[in-house]
Amino acid sequence: MGSMARAWIGLGANLGDPVAQVRRAISALGQAPRTRLLRTSSLYRSPPMGPSDQPEYVNAVAEIETALDPDALLDALQGIENAFGRVRLRRWGERVIDLDILVYDRLQLRHERLILPHPGIAERAFVLRPLAELAPDLDIPGLPSLSAMLSARADDPCEPMEEDR
Repeated sequence: MGSMARAWIGLGANLGDPVAQVRRAISALGQAPRTRLLRTSSLYRSPPMGPSDQPEYVNAVAEIETALDPDALLDALQGIENAFGRVRLRRWGERVIDLDILVYDRLQLRHERLILPHPGIAERAFVLRPLAELAPDLDIPGLPSLSAMLSARADDPCEPMEEDR
């Protein structure tokens, strides 16, 4: 597949059957072009980050290897979201599926379509906990250690689900 990058993808859903949606999205991620699914975290349940008049979320993180550059990977993720019927109704609103590139190798990037690492990592226990499950020693460029970020979010509600993986 040529030169491969390691990336971590955040997944979340709170409409329809969120557990099934996240699992289907993980499967679709494994079918993305020039991409190999390596591992996935447990599923986690958390309250909505945005408007509180929406169902709780199911979240996970997937670790992949990809020969896609960051823009092509973003296109592939948005293609999966569109195939699932994702509609963006309001900022941080309910969604059938959400896929975000969290970390792409050690790349730091800032342009209108994409910021890497994802700018919300440090504030989101629903990203930090599954990410730390997969890669507890991951060094994220420009951010404190995962353990330090997790400590800062220790009181945030985000619990592993009692689901078979």
